[in-house]
Amino acid sequence: MHIMEQSPDSQHADEQQLLAAQQAYVRNGSTRSLQFRKEQLRALKSSVEAYESRLLDALAQDLGKSEFEGYSSEIGLIYREIRYILKRLPRWMRPRKTSVEFFLRPGSGRIYREPYGSTLIISPWNYPVQLLLLPLIGAVAGGNTAVVKPSETAAASESVIRDMISSAFDRQYIAVETGGAEKTARLAGMPFDKIFFTGSVRVGKLIMQSAVQHLTPVTLELGGKSPAVIAEDADLPLAARKIVWGKFLNAGQTCVAPDYVLVPETQHKAFMRLASEAVRRYYGEHPESSPSYGRIITEAHVERLALLLEGQQIFYGGAYDRRTRYIAPTILDTPSWEDPVMQEEIFGPILPVIPYSTLDEVLQQIRSLPTPLAFYLFTRSRNTKTELLKSLSFGTAGVNCTVLQVASSALPFGGAGTSGMGEYHGKASFEAFTRRKPVLTQPARIDLSLTNPKLQPSMKWLRRIMK
Repeated sequence: MHIMEQSPDSQHADEQQLLAAQQAYVRNGSTRSLQFRKEQLRALKSSVEAYESRLLDALAQDLGKSEFEGYSSEIGLIYREIRYILKRLPRWMRPRKTSVEFFLRPGSGRIYREPYGSTLIISPWNYPVQLLLLPLIGAVAGGNTAVVKPSETAAASESVIRDMISSAFDRQYIAVETGGAEKTARLAGMPFDKIFFTGSVRVGKLIMQSAVQHLTPVTLELGGKSPAVIAEDADLPLAARKIVWGKFLNAGQTCVAPDYVLVPETQHKAFMRLASEAVRRYYGEHPESSPSYGRIITEAHVERLALLLEGQQIFYGGAYDRRTRYIAPTILDTPSWEDPVMQEEIFGPILPVIPYSTLDEVLQQIRSLPTPLAFYLFTRSRNTKTELLKSLSFGTAGVNCTVLQVASSALPFGGAGTSGMGEYHGKASFEAFTRRKPVLTQPARIDLSLTNPKLQPSMKWLRRIMK
């Protein structure tokens, strides 16, 4: 039997009907109560639990993730975030009292948090579960409806997420829309009340161009070349181990992975040796056989990464297999800043290592580049830590660690400059999907002289109280 595919016009009509239904659902107040939000967060958690094994299998199929990596870097983060928000949501939802100026008294101020309404969440392929569900948790906690668009590139995960969400929620509340770039473009061009996008800088710019047609506020979680700086006083073996772990997690396909390493000239050779030892320690002599080492998402991405290796001095690794989507953990020795590998975000298991002579040189070099999503510093010196953290702009940072800062619900996560705008995780997720609604309340029976033309004070008194 031949199944007729919908025409683009028919699909767009269905998408418009879905958005209208979700906007009506928000307007009738169904999503606003604390009880409803908590019930839906618990329903989401129960749904993830029911589909956990299928999600882990899909992550293994799409990205070669081990059960441990899939749970620790994706599923477990969902459970912990829901638990964190459920405990604190009643407090976050309460109006916050704020003081007002003398000339507005006996008035009082309150700030309410209001849902945006209908939201669109577009997620990437590299962490296809947590980078879709973490924003969704924020949307639910904020009292919104949501259309979620998983990445079609992680096809197995997309299929499980579609089944999981569809089985747990009515489409007028939370709906999954699947498809390719055309689908994403159509959705981004619709009049949602808020768009949350995680992905590349290139696509992020397109999303923002679409959103501005309806003046839709956006949160953009993008990427960039995140540096790891090793100071002369750092614990070098520790730095090597933590950088290698953060870099080759998910086969380097992590937006906050260390993109390159800056190491003192005097410690350059020692670091290269220690880093290669750490690779062998984690993945063995044959990483292609290690159950802990992932795979590149598509053959096309393998080809892109292989091109970055051309002409490079490979200190360790370098092997790849397009058919099996494998690229060995690879360490490059002193590439030029003009090389392609240093001109774009690598997003793969290739680690350039570049020696430097002074920290001033490091500061100048990083400042000359677009603002990174993450910055990593290894030092034992409080002064060095203070100087670099104050002197550089970045989205998020780790000192004597890599990647782990994004696992905390207590720390907001987001970019700066070309690495993104807006933040989420924990309370920041609730705030990302709500707007502040300030209210000034004055007594019902008092007419203040400032608002009564017949009782207005002198200009001398007015200037005194308003200066």
